[in-house]
Amino acid sequence: MKRSRIGYWLFLAPVLIAFSMVQIFPAIKGIYYSFTDWIGVGADKNFVGLENYKYILTKDPQFIHAFGFTFLFAMCAVILVNLVGFFLSLLVTQKIKCANLFRGIFFMPNLIGGILLGFTWQFIFVQVFDALGKALNMPGLQGWLSNKQTGFFGLLIVVVWQLSGYMMLIYIAQIQNIPDSVLEAAAIDGASGFSKLKSIILPLMVPAFTIGLFLSISTSFKLFDQNVALTNGGPNNSTQMLALNIYNTAFAENDFGIAQAKAMLFLIVVAGISLIQLWFTKRKEVEM
Repeated sequence: MKRSRIGYWLFLAPVLIAFSMVQIFPAIKGIYYSFTDWIGVGADKNFVGLENYKYILTKDPQFIHAFGFTFLFAMCAVILVNLVGFFLSLLVTQKIKCANLFRGIFFMPNLIGGILLGFTWQFIFVQVFDALGKALNMPGLQGWLSNKQTGFFGLLIVVVWQLSGYMMLIYIAQIQNIPDSVLEAAAIDGASGFSKLKSIILPLMVPAFTIGLFLSISTSFKLFDQNVALTNGGPNNSTQMLALNIYNTAFAENDFGIAQAKAMLFLIVVAGISLIQLWFTKRKEVEM
């Protein structure tokens, strides 16, 4: 028994050491830096207590704006990504021709990097939309990304287009896990397509919704690449999201202590929302 326990810890030790080096120690160090005035260069740093947190919450309107913008964007993105992903999964699990081809096409945007995706859609919004707007005399297609509203919708379109295919795969796996006997019994009892969706498929899909919502919440809040490539926070920082705000504070303003404090607040908010979502959706799950 003793040799078995030693072997267990020896087998586990490399993973624990690696995890501690890249996750635990940097996190502890980051918490410490959030209470200092470190500028990111040199070893000089002074302990300032909660001053960084007070400054962020009372004297940094850009952080408050970025927080509100990120929260609104994340809520819209989570709803749309999961709705589109779910309906795509329903579509490609029907007995239609080329269903596997459609699955590949819908998933393909997820394989493209965020920076490349952002610059590609920037060209579409700025150049293609503008040309179409002039040709069709539609002012609504002109001037995209030049104000907060079109920047918001531009980011939303890109993220929904990119992530829906990934959510589709999660929902396909759950739909295929529903026993045919359950659906056949419902059909015998006279359940129509919508009744089966509402009373059988949706309740049995809750475990997949738990995963899909968790992933989309964390991804939407942490969005960075697409924000940099598509709008870079402009115009006038009106579309700047929290991750970009923290990055600029650290590397453009050299306020690493304040940036780290922002990151800690960001972590607490995202973790809190994610845990509430997990608790709520777990309660709704049913056994098959």
